[in-house]
Amino acid sequence: MRKSLIAGNWKMYKTTEEITSYFSEFLPLVTNATVDIAICTPTIYLSKAIKLTDDSNVKIGAENCFHEIEGAFTGEVSIGMLVDIGCTYTIIGHSERRLSFCETDKSVNNKMKAALAGGIIPILCCGESLLQRESQITNAWIEIQIKMGLLDITVEEMQNVVIAYEPIWAIGTGKVATVEQAQEVICFIRQIIKSLYGETTAEAIRILYGGSVNANNIKSLMSTEDIDGALVGGASLKPIDFAKIVNF
Repeated sequence: MRKSLIAGNWKMYKTTEEITSYFSEFLPLVTNATVDIAICTPTIYLSKAIKLTDDSNVKIGAENCFHEIEGAFTGEVSIGMLVDIGCTYTIIGHSERRLSFCETDKSVNNKMKAALAGGIIPILCCGESLLQRESQITNAWIEIQIKMGLLDITVEEMQNVVIAYEPIWAIGTGKVATVEQAQEVICFIRQIIKSLYGETTAEAIRILYGGSVNANNIKSLMSTEDIDGALVGGASLKPIDFAKIVNF
């Protein structure tokens, strides 16, 4: 059985004071949650979030990372640095990183290998634009992203990989893929994993859905055979709203 994972992605929001208030309200609401919980915060707040969630059932992740161990890479944060402060997860290949910061499938793959080598659980993101969906190339596009992102990743390493399917047209738009659309693509992703790594790995890997997830649609999404959780953006910024999603 795959244990569900609900992960929040705060993006570039919140202040120190807001983070303290958030966790004081959120943690008591999810004490008895039956799913794994992760919150990915801006880099500058990772240490504080880790301290505030110490001895809780909430794990903290980064929203990004860099693939080099160290060096003259101004502004970047290495996997070793994330491990050093106690991070558990890192998001890799989010569409906003690909679009706004010109990340490529190659750079995503480099980050995946660095995260796994360093002991951080990567959440590999994939997803198509509205034009790609309307052009009926969703599956082809997703297959490229998955195969390139996982290039040279071993079967053993796959035990620590999480994949998140986030259709770009549903991120922050209020639109959400229908349950049938989400299930169809995530089932297809599982078939890709099966072709690459075998049925055992395909059945074990957790695949999340992301894109305007909220308390009203989480239960229907989680009722499907292949959706193992959610990567939540805007709704994760409000503790009560996110707790409702976690406790679906």
